[in-house]
Amino acid sequence: MKYKHAIVREPGICYDNCLSDHPLKRYINIGQARNQHKIYCQTLEELGLEIISLPREDKLPDACFVEDTVVVYKSRAFITRIGAESRRGEEIEVIKVLKDRFNVGAASDPATIDGGDVIHLEDNLICGLSQRTNIDGAHQMQTFLDVHVETIPIPEFMHLKSHVTYLGKNTVAVAEKFANIPQLKQFTKVIIPRSESYAANTLTIHGVTIMPSKYPKSVEIVREAGFEVKAIDVSEFTKCDGALTCLSILF
Repeated sequence: MKYKHAIVREPGICYDNCLSDHPLKRYINIGQARNQHKIYCQTLEELGLEIISLPREDKLPDACFVEDTVVVYKSRAFITRIGAESRRGEEIEVIKVLKDRFNVGAASDPATIDGGDVIHLEDNLICGLSQRTNIDGAHQMQTFLDVHVETIPIPEFMHLKSHVTYLGKNTVAVAEKFANIPQLKQFTKVIIPRSESYAANTLTIHGVTIMPSKYPKSVEIVREAGFEVKAIDVSEFTKCDGALTCLSILF
């Protein structure tokens, strides 16, 4: 998949109030998070993307996780109805950027859907039915985007892409506990070990797979599978249950 742009947003002053059950949440360093975000953006630029930076949001702690606000597919952008009510409103600035570039639609009640549940393949999408996304959200997205959407029920988990991401070449990086789910049987699987399951959230741009640097065993596994890897530190986003894909909207 060829991308030209990435929408991003720097963590705000209330970032340490993010929705997270991570044991290290109390130790969030906002300054370090912003530095890691800057390196993340520089990495995307090095891979050929134009960075579109939204205004910093200092009242919505999770607003840097822009991926959850929209699903972009071809000429259309489907604005989500984020599963966590406290996050609704994050999409306002995103719409301002997208409305002149895409045919924009939006999810409506009773739908809930987060972009973090949606995997982009070459010609279709996979959507997790999770703690944040319901079947109405998946159906509304499929109808508006006019694309086939395969669903994977994971009601006990927050987001599908925390456990499965697409590497290209009909291959997925998948956490070991998800390796045998039937909806993935058509893919070649690169198995991420249980001890490093966070590393299953990868971000592949123009043939380069970005991975979290704190998980060297998984980085090596993906390299050995034939993929070029760029490893960066996103540890301050781990503390907010966020990851690489969460931090950008690609189109």
